[in-house]
Amino acid sequence: MIRSVQSIRYTEGKYAVILVDDGSTPPLMLPELKLALSPAVPLHLISLGENSGITGALNAGLRWILHNLQTRYIARLDCGDVCHADRFFRQVAYLDAHQDVGLLGSWCTFKQTYSSFQYNYTTPTEHNLIQREMYFRNVFIHPTVIFRSTLLNKVGLYPEAFQYVEDYALFWKILQESKGKILDELLVTCEINKAGISIKNRKAQLQGRKHVIKAFGESFFLKFLGEVKLIILGMIPYHMVMHLKEKFTRTGIAFI
Repeated sequence: MIRSVQSIRYTEGKYAVILVDDGSTPPLMLPELKLALSPAVPLHLISLGENSGITGALNAGLRWILHNLQTRYIARLDCGDVCHADRFFRQVAYLDAHQDVGLLGSWCTFKQTYSSFQYNYTTPTEHNLIQREMYFRNVFIHPTVIFRSTLLNKVGLYPEAFQYVEDYALFWKILQESKGKILDELLVTCEINKAGISIKNRKAQLQGRKHVIKAFGESFFLKFLGEVKLIILGMIPYHMVMHLKEKFTRTGIAFI
């Protein structure tokens, strides 16, 4: 967690780090965190006391931001993930220059914590292609995303009805209100953790993705194709998916 926070870099005095402790044992302590970090890091700790789940923790952070800060942009980073040094400089500059874009992500690198295996996650970069690809996968990897805070007035917080895919649902809603964009740069390294929520709840997440596509998709044909893909993925064990990714990555072939 310390390494993740230390990777957040931007102009001093123009950003804040909001850390949500979702019932960890023992609980995080703000004085200890500040000792481990630079005094220049503007850190605020939200302690929920008991575990409320990922959606509850995310929304607790958003509510605090909306009630206590006046900020143009909001980004999110998972514990264990690391930002490249120029990530926020690149993303903020892009949003400042493109007022029609409300949701911005980037390509990223996924890296295993227990081996040297890693692979790059690349996606379409332009709005129209992003909208089409969303039927087949979440184009926006959550820890790479930054979005305009004013959009929350239109779309609300992370939808609680879509467990394990709350980010996928929120991004669909944002894309209905604003343009999306992916920077074709590897700006975040994301941790592959066997104990992570996505891996532990893979079947439920695949089912949740199907619900999101049904709820927000407008093309009957693309919804059908997206659901077929999810059915196929549900039949493939996760360890086999990772084996295929590792195999094709080593041969120089992109496998997503």
